[in-house]
Formats: sequence, structure tokens, C-alpha cells
Amino acid sequence: MTNNVVQKERFRYFIKVPELAAFYNEITDYRTAEDVGVDRPNKNEILHHIPPTPEQEDFIQKLMQFAKTGDATLLGRLPLSETEEKAKMLIATDYARKMALDMRMIDPHYEDHPDNKASHCAKIIAEYYQKYDAQKGTQFVFSDLGTYQPGDGWNVYSEIKRKLTEDYGIPPSEVRFIQECKTDKARKAVIDAMNAGTVRVLFGSTSMLGTGVNAQKRCVAIHHLDTPWRPSDLQQRDGRGVRAGNEIAKHFAGNNVDVIIYAVEKSLDSYKFNLLHCKQTFISQLKSGAMEARTIDEGAMDEKSGMNFSEYMALLSGNTDLLDKAKLEKRIASLEGERKSFNKGKRDSEFKLESKTRELGNNTAFIDAMTEDWNRFLSVVQTDKEGNHLNIIKVDGVDSADEKVIGKRLQEIAKNATTGGLYTQVGEFYGFPIKVVSERILKEGLEFTDNRFVVEGNYKYTYNNGHLALADPLAAARNFLNAIERIPSIIDQYKAKNEVLEREIPQLQEIAGKVWKKEEELKQLKSELAALDRKIQLELAPPTPEITEKEHEGQQVKPEAKGVRNGIRQYPEDTSPQIRNPSESIIANHTITGHPGLYAKEETRSKGLKI
Repeated sequence: MTNNVVQKERFRYFIKVPELAAFYNEITDYRTAEDVGVDRPNKNEILHHIPPTPEQEDFIQKLMQFAKTGDATLLGRLPLSETEEKAKMLIATDYARKMALDMRMIDPHYEDHPDNKASHCAKIIAEYYQKYDAQKGTQFVFSDLGTYQPGDGWNVYSEIKRKLTEDYGIPPSEVRFIQECKTDKARKAVIDAMNAGTVRVLFGSTSMLGTGVNAQKRCVAIHHLDTPWRPSDLQQRDGRGVRAGNEIAKHFAGNNVDVIIYAVEKSLDSYKFNLLHCKQTFISQLKSGAMEARTIDEGAMDEKSGMNFSEYMALLSGNTDLLDKAKLEKRIASLEGERKSFNKGKRDSEFKLESKTRELGNNTAFIDAMTEDWNRFLSVVQTDKEGNHLNIIKVDGVDSADEKVIGKRLQEIAKNATTGGLYTQVGEFYGFPIKVVSERILKEGLEFTDNRFVVEGNYKYTYNNGHLALADPLAAARNFLNAIERIPSIIDQYKAKNEVLEREIPQLQEIAGKVWKKEEELKQLKSELAALDRKIQLELAPPTPEITEKEHEGQQVKPEAKGVRNGIRQYPEDTSPQIRNPSESIIANHTITGHPGLYAKEETRSKGLKI
């Protein structure tokens, strides 16, 4: 509001990440397009490296000097105010972004160059234009810097359009800017023209072109002249083409959409893109519950605070150690996720193996016991002339062998019995006890007594869940014969289950016995990362302070210990060393002085530890 630059603080480190992921998954049901099988093209990311122009090389050196000294006159601006001095690295980061896009973003008096980002982008756009000319393939070009403003002087949109029309012969009417659309009607007309193929190249910013634009029908390529600050913004940009309904990509481009990210060497482009990818990986793993690392460093740069001096200097100087470190960290995170998935699968297999082995044993015992009951029944059962089993049943208190009389007595027992939950014998069927049990049940808020009948052998067998046919005495009397005659079908069911188990158990044994084969690779990568991190700390450490004398005592004091000065940490093999302990910055930025017999006092300085 006051046109002043204000320094801001933000969260960067996240700890207890697995617990955070578990909590997130308790309250969400996260599904990606891949999870639900959305039919859309694949994203083919291409990082297009561009060597810096001589003007950019010269300006990079000025930026490095500015970052060291804070001398704003090097950049052609007035000296920094006290407030701006606090935001020096944010200013440096902003200049680096503009420089990487085009030197004319800093000063329009710079000349065009055949090797700048605009020239590379125009050349690649023209190549895709010609390649998919027969299909009227379309392209999106994104940049949040140098956007088109009518009558506002030089901008990168108009510059690339000029190159496309003058150097490559593309009709001006086929290259449009979304900022030209001042009404919803005009915006819809451009989107419809993209889908129809009459507009072939559409420029826009993330906010104006990144959401709510359904112009994917013919999209074959997406160009990123700069990289947005948030992973969600990059997803929205890519979503203009990587989207269901992209017919040209599906039928003529192998179901792929090429996403080209333009990165000037020795600039912040590659670092910023890799940082964005790390953030997106972190977010995706957190939402899907696939996170293993306990601590996460979100990265050193954002739109409000710029980036720290050490990483800024390393990147502009062409030192690739930090990018190599990011690649190692990404590979380590991938392997750790793979190991976690492998171990989870192995544990699941071990649990299933134990469960299914136990189930196989139990089923076999059921089969043996029920086979014994069935053979016992066959040895005593009587049959008629047709070979049907006779229903020879005896019920206590009934002398008649008439099934109808026996059935009525059983119906009376079913209505009046109260066994208190105990199985009570009321008769016999071919030597198998017939028992009834009274159970209390709730139905519609009321309590009832439910009497169920079983015929007992090695197991209790029922028919109709033990309930008699109260309307038909003959059917009631035949309940127990029906129950016993079900034994063969039950045995067959258990045998079928065992056949499946006998096929599954060897497969589970094989999985449970596997060993993850990339453990040594992971250890080696972690060792390389620790060594690279130590190298970076040594390279970025401040120079050794000169030997000084105590002001009052005249005693000579040795320089600080090397390990303290450089903030070097030794990392265990099984941890990822990407997170710098905040306590190191306390040691690095504070001096503790004191005299014998007195408490030490703390002073804010930058020369390390001094006693």
C-alpha cells in the first residue's frame, strides 16, 4: 500500500510428516485422475536449457556483486533504502527472474538476441505448428512476467508473436493473447477458436489462462516461459492440455502433450522448477499417505522472501552442486517410498499368509469332522425302496412314530421352551441329539424369545437357521433330516475354499520371502548426499576470521573450530540430510563472550564462537 518493501517470514520446515499425513487421511478421501482412471493424455515434461547471452552473463556478475555488497547502482537503480536493504535478496531474486526471461524486462534499450528465451520459444512453437499443421494442433504459452498490456511498451508476448509472424510466416490472426479479451463473450470466442483450430497459439498468465479454459481439444504443446510460485498453479497451467477431451493428442500424438519448460543456464529457472516439483511431490505424497521422511524442507525460495544468499550465489555462479543435491534428494525420496511400499506389501503378505494358513487348517478340520458325522449317519440311516432317507425321529414325551404327531410336539416346544440360553436335548435323530436353545432378541425396540433347534454331531447342524415350520407339522418334523443332508454341500464349500487357499499360499510365501534389492543403492545415495552436503557447506562457509586479541586482557584467541564455523553435521546413513538444524543458525549468528567468574553474555554477530 505504501510502496515499501517489507520483509516477511514463512513456514519452511515441516516435522512429524507421517503423523500429519495419517491425520490428513483420516478426514479426507484423496483420489487422483490416475486413481479413478480418467481418460486424458500423459504429460511429457521437457526442460529446455538455454545458454545465457553475453548481456545476461554480464548482468549475472552484477547481480552477484549486488547480492554481496547491496550496491543497487550496479543494477542501474538508486541506492537501497533502509527498508529495501532488509529485502535485498528479494530484490535480487526479482531481477534474476526478469533477466532470465529477457534483458528488455530490465531495460527496454537492450538489443534482441537470437539466443534469448523469446527466440528459442518462437522457434519451438513454429516447429510444433508445422508438425501438427494438418490437424490444426494448438499450443498454450504461459508467462506471468512481461504480459501483454495495450499501449504499455515492450512485452515478451508481443515479441514472440512478432518473431512467429515475421520469421516463421504464421498468420497474426492465429496468435492471440487472452488479455485482449475484455468481455466474457470475447473470451469464449477465442476459446472456441482454439478448439476449432482457427487460433493456433494462445498466450496468457496463470490467473487469466490457467483456470476455467476448456480449449484442450487440439492442444499438442504447452510452453512455460517462467515458473509460477505454487505447484497448484503449474498444475492448472498444464491442465489446459493434459485434460479429458484432447482429441488431437490422443489420436495423433501418442496420447501425449509436450510441456516445455524454458530454463536459462546460471539463472534461477531450473532451481525454481525443481523446487516446485519437490513441493508437488511432498503435497502428493502427503495426501496419498505415501510419505516416509519425518522432516521436509519446503525450499529456500518463495515469492515473498526471495531466496537465501548462499544458494543464490551458487546458482548464478554456475555451481551445480545444489541441483545435484536436489536430484539426489528426489531419488532418495523415490527409493524410500518404494522401500516403504515394498515393506508394506511384504507385511501384508506375511499377515495374509498367516491368516490363510490358519484358515486352511481350520477348514481341513471342519471337513474331517463333518465327513465323520456324514459317514456315521450313512451307517445307521434307513431308506425306502427308492433309496430315500427315512425320517426316524424320537421326541421326549412322544411315543408315536407318526411324523405329524412328532411335528406338532416340536411346534409346541418351539412356542413354549425357555432354556435360558442353554442347549437342551428334546429328542434324537438316528443317534444324533436334537437340542433347542432359547435366545433373547430385540425387534423394533421390544424383547422376544427366539427358540432355535439343532441336530448335534461334531458340529451343530441347522436347517432354516434352526427355525421350525410352524404352519406345517410334517415340515417341522423333517427339519433335522434336512439339516443332516446339507453336510455334503457344506463339505464341498470348504473343499472349494481350500483349493483357492492352496493356490494363494505359495504365492504369498514367495512374496513374504523376498528381499528389497535396492537397499545398497539407497545407502550409497545417502552417503553421496551427505558428502555433497558437506562440500556445499564448506564452499558456502564464510572466510576464517583473523586471530584477534581480547580487548581488555590482550590474550590471543584461536579461531573457531572448523566444524563449528562451517556448521558441518554428520548424518546417520538411515536419515536424509536435507534439513538444516535451525540451531546452527543460532551458533553461526551469535557470539558468546565472558570473563572468568562471570556469566556469559550473548551478542549478535557473524564471526562464530568466541570465548
